[in-house]
This record gives sequence, C-alpha cells and structure tokens, in this order.
Amino acid sequence: MKILHIIHKPQNRGAETFTCQLSHHLLKLGHEVKIVAIYEGCANLPYSPTIENLMASTSKKVIDIPAWKKLAKIVKNFNPDIVQANSGDTLKYAVLSKIFFRWKIPIVSRNASEVGRYLNSFFQIRLNKFLYKNVDWIISVSQESKKDILNHFPFLATKIEIIPVGLEKNVDIDFIQLYPLEKKHLVHVGGFSFEKNHFGLLNIFELVIKEEPQVHLHLIGDGPLKMQFIKEVQNRGLEGEITFYGFVSQPLPYIKSANVLVLPSIIEGLPGVLLEAMYCKTPVIAYNVGGISEVINSKTGTIVEKGKELLFAQGIIKIMTDPDQDQIAYAHKMVNSNFMNDQLALSFVNSYQKIIGLK
Repeated sequence: MKILHIIHKPQNRGAETFTCQLSHHLLKLGHEVKIVAIYEGCANLPYSPTIENLMASTSKKVIDIPAWKKLAKIVKNFNPDIVQANSGDTLKYAVLSKIFFRWKIPIVSRNASEVGRYLNSFFQIRLNKFLYKNVDWIISVSQESKKDILNHFPFLATKIEIIPVGLEKNVDIDFIQLYPLEKKHLVHVGGFSFEKNHFGLLNIFELVIKEEPQVHLHLIGDGPLKMQFIKEVQNRGLEGEITFYGFVSQPLPYIKSANVLVLPSIIEGLPGVLLEAMYCKTPVIAYNVGGISEVINSKTGTIVEKGKELLFAQGIIKIMTDPDQDQIAYAHKMVNSNFMNDQLALSFVNSYQKIIGLK
C-alpha cells in the first residue's frame, strides 16, 4: 500500500512524533509512505525521508487555495491508497483539498485528543461537522476520545475504531544523575501549553514541598507559555527548586532517573509519556482526563480527579515515601504487551485494508 500522512507542522509534539514512528514501521512492513506538513516548523522529527511542506499561510487557515492545490498535486503524483490526517489543521486541509480539487483517495482522521474541548463557537461546530461528514474512517486513540467525538458527531458511529498510541522498543536506557543529589525528583515532560496545566502543577509542587522540602521538580519541554510560567516561578521564589531543560530529544533517561512522573493535564488523548514512564519502571500520577484511566488504575499507578490539587500532592508524597513495586512491575508488563509500535503498525495496516475494501 501507499500511505500519505499529513501532519500540522514539524514540531516536537505527540501527534507528529507518533506519525513519524508509525511511518517507519509501515516502511519496514514494505509499504510506501510519504509525510507532508501543512505549516513550517523547525523541529528535527524522527523520520529520515524528507518531509514535504505545503508552506501554508497561518493567516489563511479558512481559505488557502494555493496550499489545497499543492496538496492535491502531491496526492496526484504519489497516488496513495490512504490519506491520513494527524491532528491540528490536517483534517481541514485534507477535506477541503479533496473537495475543491476532486481527488478520490479515502481520508482517515486520527483522533488523538478530545475534540469537544476545542469546539468553542457555532462556526467551529459547523465546520467540524462538515469535515467529519467527508472522512471515510476515524482512528481514535482511546475509549474516551471515541466517546467524546461521538457525543458531538454521532453520525461517525459506524466508521470509528480505537488504536492507541505506542512506544518504540528501547533495550538500553541510560540512567542519569539528577541534581541536587540530596533531593527526590519529580519529572514532567510536555510542551508549555494550556492543556498541560503547568500552573496547576506549580500549585501542586508548592503543596508538596510544604510537607517534603527535599523535593526538586524537573520540567522538560518548550512552548508558548514557557516564559510566562518562568515569571510565575520567579514571583513565587521557586527558582532554586525547579530545573528547566527545554526540548530534550531523548527524555527517557530523565524519566527513568526520576522518583515520580507527574502529569496534571486538563486535556489529553492517551499521553505517550505515561507509557514511557511505565516502560522505564518509574511510578506515575496523573489527572483523570481523556484516556488516562485506560492505562492508569490501582494496578498501574495513581489517578486523581481533575482539579484536586491537594489529593495530587498527597499522592506524590505517598509514592515517594513508599513506591509500590508490584504496581511498577505490572505497569511495565502491560506496556510491553499492549503498547509497542511494531505491533500497533499492524493494526493500522488492517484498518487501511478494511477501508480500501469498503471503497
């Protein structure tokens, strides 16, 4: 088969990273793959073939005929069996290019988050309804993501399935020394966006260090809210208690070396960083949003209802004081059994074959 993947832009976020990892496995399985980005980006994504770019205008997100035309030309020249839209504006560009320039390839939309959280106006609801009316299949990342999209667009019920996010196999993950040496270490991996709730994490961290001063917070990632967050850290006098790393291409050693991975996000699909922590045998604690409860339960980690900052802080302290080794081992086994990309790629291939058979 020939698969054309569309990504929002070259950026170090989960949707783009997973698309690149999936594409590598599809290539290994003997399929032809091309990745196209809508917008410019500076990230060095983990994909060795060239990623083409539509160079779309960020000021013409509603009507961008030149970019639609360029995508249509790529579709015509590559002649894929499947076009997969991977989050961001990808579905909009795929559908409008297909309608305007009349190409016939089936469109698959990968639903990697909770769509309803982004439908803030009548126009957005109507536009997304129109777009989803013109897709052939939805691959949702979790049961909750599926439930969310069907709550808003129930007509999708007959053309949706679930394939989770996955991990690459890493035989050897280095242990690195986190500083200060005398402290225990919390790590958070994620871009500084409102979904990741860094300001809520700061509240939680303050509650933790009031009870356990010998704790340090490590933040991996960049993003639009980073400078605002740094100013808030300075306002609270916490500069010495938090280390910022920026983007890290290989965060697994930091995750493996920490005492706890924390994820108080307010919007998620199925975050790969939780699976990475389980793979590294690092205890996890997260808010119960999106598909998180599908991987975190009493057997695999600690889950807290969204907004319960005191309970989250207490959970962190309990994990640091008495980590549950049976829980850690069970989580590690679960990830290895159910969430590895080489196996998930086969699920995507099965879906593509099914969709082609429907046409």
